[in-house]
Amino acid sequence: MNARAFLIRGLLAGLVAGLATFFVAHQVGEPHVEAAIALEDGGEHTHSHDGAHSHDDGVQISRDTQRTWGLLTGSLAVGVALGGIVALVSASLVGRIGRLLPGQTVALVSLLGFVSVALVPFLKYPATPPGVGSGDTIGDRTALYFGFLAVSVLAAAVTTYAAVRLRDRIGTYGGTVAAVAGYVVVMVVAGHLFGTVNEVRDFPADLLWYFRRASLITLATTWGVLGVVLTGLVSRLFRQQTAEIERRALAASL
Repeated sequence: MNARAFLIRGLLAGLVAGLATFFVAHQVGEPHVEAAIALEDGGEHTHSHDGAHSHDDGVQISRDTQRTWGLLTGSLAVGVALGGIVALVSASLVGRIGRLLPGQTVALVSLLGFVSVALVPFLKYPATPPGVGSGDTIGDRTALYFGFLAVSVLAAAVTTYAAVRLRDRIGTYGGTVAAVAGYVVVMVVAGHLFGTVNEVRDFPADLLWYFRRASLITLATTWGVLGVVLTGLVSRLFRQQTAEIERRALAASL
């Protein structure tokens, strides 16, 4: 159960998660993106199925490419990267979080990752479709998001460490409750300190809600599939190695 074994399985799990993410994003999210683009163009389908999205540098990227190969490439890249990160973090924490087995450690890291990296930042700064937000404030909005994300990840790491340290004093249940409460308090305070973004203007509320719901479903798919697949692969490896150790011990005792 070394880091290399975890990493290989993490990359494989990330690949599967990326494929699942592409499917969900294409089927659930892209229709709302198309609707938002059509609305941004004033109802005229300038970004048609065979049209192109023009950038300031003159590069033409067709919508067909964006929602197929572009979306697939991005989904796979993010999935593989997250898979590698989750695998390495899990490998470093095996045996250091109470009596959790390797597979249980992976499941916990995946859950903490989804909450701290995806869910909580999304609740503060949800995704926005094309046509929402001013181009003049994109730098400030990006800085706010990543700043809040950094606070969330750091708070999750510190409170998890505190839960492990408190386990021997007040028990697993007490340590977990204290850690969750600490994380919630920190993020509520951070949520009040970080600035808000209110640039929706007269964008249709229903389309905005559908887009954000699809974005959250896509995030949940990425982390959910990654966690389930990697937990299964690591648990299988652990069972195989445990069985091999027991077999050798039995053979040595004969």
